[in-house]
Amino acid sequence: MPVRANEPYQEGRLASELGASQISTLLETLPGIANVLRSPVADALLNVIRAAARIGEFQLADAEELIKYATRRGLVGNDEGDRALVEVREAAQRRAEKAAEKGKAGKSKAKLKPKAALKKPARKRK
Repeated sequence: MPVRANEPYQEGRLASELGASQISTLLETLPGIANVLRSPVADALLNVIRAAARIGEFQLADAEELIKYATRRGLVGNDEGDRALVEVREAAQRRAEKAAEKGKAGKSKAKLKPKAALKKPARKRK
């Protein structure tokens, strides 16, 4: 049975083909626009991969975006996603607290070092 040009299937197919060609032309014409059009999930995935390789900073928002995506797609159950988010948030909180403690300890040591450096050892007289 031949497909008629006025059927919805054909119109949708034609529109998607035109849209795809227009999008690819835009991507070629305007450098950097791909970053704007890219999905937040793709950005989050790349950021998490960089953080895992220790070439980027871990962002809690990226983990949240990926877990939301996984639950929307049915890849992860709601309960499991919520538990993972709780674990990630707790780990991020512990990491922030450790960094704050190191920062405080570093500042107190920095304050002590200059004073200690100013003191000269007493010379013994013969």
